[in-house]
Amino acid sequence: MSFLVLEHIKKSFGQTQVVKDFNMSIEKGEFVSFLGPSGCGKTTVLRMIAGFENPTDGAISIAGKNQNTLKTNQRNIGMVFQAYALFPNMNVFDNVAFGLKVAGKPKSEIDARVKEMLALIRLDHLADRYPYQMSGGQQQRVALARALAPKPQVLLLDEPLSALDAKIRVSLREEIRQIQSQLGITTVFVTHDQEEALSISDRIVVMNAGRADQIGTPSEIYNRPATRFVASFVGTLNMIDATVADPAANTVKVGENIVKLKESIGALKGGDKISIALRPEAGSLSESAKGDTSLTGTVVLSHFLGSVIRTKIDIGGNQIAFDMFNAPDAVLPQPGETVTLRFNASDFLIVRD
Repeated sequence: MSFLVLEHIKKSFGQTQVVKDFNMSIEKGEFVSFLGPSGCGKTTVLRMIAGFENPTDGAISIAGKNQNTLKTNQRNIGMVFQAYALFPNMNVFDNVAFGLKVAGKPKSEIDARVKEMLALIRLDHLADRYPYQMSGGQQQRVALARALAPKPQVLLLDEPLSALDAKIRVSLREEIRQIQSQLGITTVFVTHDQEEALSISDRIVVMNAGRADQIGTPSEIYNRPATRFVASFVGTLNMIDATVADPAANTVKVGENIVKLKESIGALKGGDKISIALRPEAGSLSESAKGDTSLTGTVVLSHFLGSVIRTKIDIGGNQIAFDMFNAPDAVLPQPGETVTLRFNASDFLIVRD
């Protein structure tokens, strides 16, 4: 039986429906990320789980118990906010102890639990410090410890890393995932950063205009996007306009190139327009590269991006980006040069709305 269940959740503010018939079942101990642009409804879903907002329709249950009629303080939820929300007049120890004190736990239990949490986030040596004396990364770790101290059934994280610089963000997201795995706590993580979602999630919910466009593992979301929105939002993707050449042979025409697809287009007819997609890392410009199809075009420009060299190739009016790993002896393709990109038919995605 699923641990956290959202059934036909809807939410409207006035005449505006911001969440539209949202359904999901989350297993105990699972780490699920809600990914999407601003205004897509991901934070509203999180706030409904927490009890800060009430669904206009639908039901939320945790461990088989309906949560709709419960206030926020009656739900066994831990919440970490984007802005830390630490109490400035309390030191680290008292901030972490706050939820336990409100719950009326005995002092001996509070002391032991706070010490356990501070050791978990490796800040036990800073127990007497105040928030203003700490870095943003340290404050966010304290906020995480405070949320975990009362042993919640579900941990909710609302874009907790967005205020941090890039290097700290990477290290802290890895730490959050490690702690979550160690404790086995069911976790919902809201972010607009696709790299964050792909790197730490068991499953990802890609939200668009109040709906879940796709729910799947990071690999499924990246390699097999279900809609045009998911394909364009997650990762860099070349969107290519093509014309069906021979449906029986599964071939399409891109400029003057005839390329073969793996996914069937037998339901279409010759001359039909179709959108296909190709990841920049697919294929090779090497003449010795293996592949069962290819595209030939003209180099527009090349960018040196450190570990990657990105080349843009004009193929039948389509500007296609191609990435190859940098090497000390790497030669950048030159503008105006004719090149052939070799890859497999399975690298193509047929993009549907």
